[in-house]
Amino acid sequence: MRKLVTIVVLAFFTTIAFGQDEKPLYLLFEFMHVDEGQGSNYAATEEFWEKVHVQRVKNGDCIGWDLWRLEPSGQEQGAQFMTVSLYNDPVKMMEGGDFLKAWNAAYPNLTESANNAKMAMTAKSRDLTHRVFLQQIDLTNDDFDMPIGTLAVINFMKAKPGKSAAYEKMESEVFKSYHQSDVESGGRASWGMLRNMLGYATEAYTSHITVDMYTGYDQFFNGGSSGPATEAQQKAYQEMNTLRDLKSVTHGTLIRKVR
Repeated sequence: MRKLVTIVVLAFFTTIAFGQDEKPLYLLFEFMHVDEGQGSNYAATEEFWEKVHVQRVKNGDCIGWDLWRLEPSGQEQGAQFMTVSLYNDPVKMMEGGDFLKAWNAAYPNLTESANNAKMAMTAKSRDLTHRVFLQQIDLTNDDFDMPIGTLAVINFMKAKPGKSAAYEKMESEVFKSYHQSDVESGGRASWGMLRNMLGYATEAYTSHITVDMYTGYDQFFNGGSSGPATEAQQKAYQEMNTLRDLKSVTHGTLIRKVR
């Protein structure tokens, strides 16, 4: 994997991320692979950068930042961590903001050699495997504030050619009501749907991401559901399979958060 030689935004969700805000929300997902033996260095890297992200929020460059530990993990499982930066403006998301200004505000007394050492540690501690630029397009009505320890079940979807609009309509008009019922019954904490803003090429891995959020694995395994699928639900599931493919599922646990 290609090592980063310049620092990029180390960018899943809160009430802000899936909140009841009228403005569209934009999210940058960045997936990190940590080589064997670099775990402690990576933890120190993100701890260092968290203060920079605090300044980015204060400066108006973004509205939040999260760090998630992913499962399954391990050297052969792909990325073990994901960072998320949250924006209320797609231009700000694409441009990233003034990192040098945020860096200097967070660490005004670092010497040039110390700055260079932190840059080198960041580049060595992890590989940025890929980025996904997303727009929130739907969510359940809930007040979940996503504390540390929140579990997110991240579903990577690929709409079939010419079926993106039909897929989004099915999620919003049919399946969202099932998710809302689960939220209201205590079966999960929240649900949201994201569209990949740059993901409509045929070779793109995912065109949409849905996220089921839980207070933790206890709610995930024991929260329960409304019972066996009804005949109408089974029919909806069958129709959904004609609109999109479920490419993969990843579990993420929130370990750092800036707002």
